[in-house]
Amino acid sequence: MRICTFDANGTTRAGVIAGDGTVMPVGELVRGAPEDVLGLIAAGPATWDRVRAAAAKAKGGTPADGAKLRAPIPLPRRNVFCVGWNYSEHFEEGKSFRERSAQPGAEAVPEFPSLFSKNPATVTGPDAPVLFPAPHSDQLDWEVELAAIIGLGGRDISEADAMRHVFGYTCANDVSVRDVQRRHGGQWFKGKNFDTHLPLGPWIVTADELDPGDLAIRTRVNGVTKQDSRTRYMVFKLPRIIKEISAGCELWPGDIMITGTPSGVGFARTPPEYLKVGDTVEVEIEGIGVLRNFVRGRT
Repeated sequence: MRICTFDANGTTRAGVIAGDGTVMPVGELVRGAPEDVLGLIAAGPATWDRVRAAAAKAKGGTPADGAKLRAPIPLPRRNVFCVGWNYSEHFEEGKSFRERSAQPGAEAVPEFPSLFSKNPATVTGPDAPVLFPAPHSDQLDWEVELAAIIGLGGRDISEADAMRHVFGYTCANDVSVRDVQRRHGGQWFKGKNFDTHLPLGPWIVTADELDPGDLAIRTRVNGVTKQDSRTRYMVFKLPRIIKEISAGCELWPGDIMITGTPSGVGFARTPPEYLKVGDTVEVEIEGIGVLRNFVRGRT
């Protein structure tokens, strides 16, 4: 099933895509179901099954193309977990930049994933603005990524058991301010944490309906394809990512992980390309859909 957050009659509610393709409030389909997506995920598999069964028979909601969708989880309870350099070709296209900055191990694919986080204020939803970072920078870049949402919490999760903990998947755009990203001693936090720089959406496709192992993943800027790859080229697959992040760190229902981007980012092009005010960015993942945003200047 597809779970979303949408605005209806002045309120923000958890929704589900019904059998006729319309958006229905979860609370109107299942008595006692939480009215927010974090609450719905935390309610557990029995509630998910009830919502799934009700949605399959439901009809007559708000047309999906007319619903005001927000990020599926508009305000995460804590930072989003992120993975860098996780597609082999993206690692190669960025190698020269790492070598020039004398980063250790710049030449070899690492033994462990590179991890960082994005704070909750970075999250925004479909058709929402991404703020241009002036006066701090004009190097605004795109990164399509598969996002995984945790359904069942846990600590020290093994690779063999990891996929049992996944609730579902959505599209992410790990918007990055490149010169700021490289400015702070080799760590990426500041350049990845400008407000609105993590669009998510348009909805969560639950894990029972999607195999993340080999999905087409793309970015278009003003209609021109910039990234075009498949998730099978991830160096560290999702079970390994979950294992690494959960080591000594309890994962909570509703936690979000973004899993790295393929080649085609702007900073590695010749010459480099960056987003400008007025640009439209679409990231698309097979089986999930299209997440569209536009770049807006600060007012």
